[in-house]
Amino acid sequence: MDEPHATPLLHRPDGEPVRILVVDDEPDVTDVLSGVMTGEGWQVRTAADGTTALATARDFRPDAVVLDWMLPDLDGLQILRALRREAPQVCVLFLTARDAVEDRIAGITAGGDDYVTKPYSLEEVLARLRGLLRRAGMTAEPGADRITVGDLTMDEEAREVRRGGVAVDLSRTEFELLRFLMRSPRRVLSKAQILDRVWAYDFGGRAHVVELYISYLRKKIDAGRTPMIHTVRGVGYVLKPDSP
Repeated sequence: MDEPHATPLLHRPDGEPVRILVVDDEPDVTDVLSGVMTGEGWQVRTAADGTTALATARDFRPDAVVLDWMLPDLDGLQILRALRREAPQVCVLFLTARDAVEDRIAGITAGGDDYVTKPYSLEEVLARLRGLLRRAGMTAEPGADRITVGDLTMDEEAREVRRGGVAVDLSRTEFELLRFLMRSPRRVLSKAQILDRVWAYDFGGRAHVVELYISYLRKKIDAGRTPMIHTVRGVGYVLKPDSP
């Protein structure tokens, strides 16, 4: 996992870290989500069932809750309604395998703020949470939406990428992959790290997908220019500017 930022990119108006409660009965899910959110500089607590989630919410007072629908005791809608009674302002992001349209409608109608289905991109989950938190009054550090590495720039809010001032058109997955690379410039990232961060946590270790999308990015980012995306044989990939 990434090292935590020295200064959180997003924080409460009083300067304190954002608080996130992750509710899921799969330890692999809570472990991965906790790791990447801690890397954002946020405080994170987890719960594996609805009863624990509600008790933790009363004590922790989260700014946002990432909520699975199917839990051992209460379902997601029951937890959501209880959260809304006690903390009407809390942001709730459903993160669930229930992908039917009627489930999405039910979750949003019941008061959920957003809905992401499994399998999912971790970068997308973070982006959805950042959006919810900003709308809820959390404060972003100046320039937090813009990443620059050499002559490569990314505007996360507008989802625009430019190299040397020229716009680069990327698919959603290409954008998420490039964002992860740009957030860790000059750092070698393994295929496993990239799979964990950009694709679903249970993607099955299909490293060839990483190779495929790296090739897509190279054609769009590096074509006709000094390469920025480099392969470190036997280890992974690194993005670094074409000049020191």
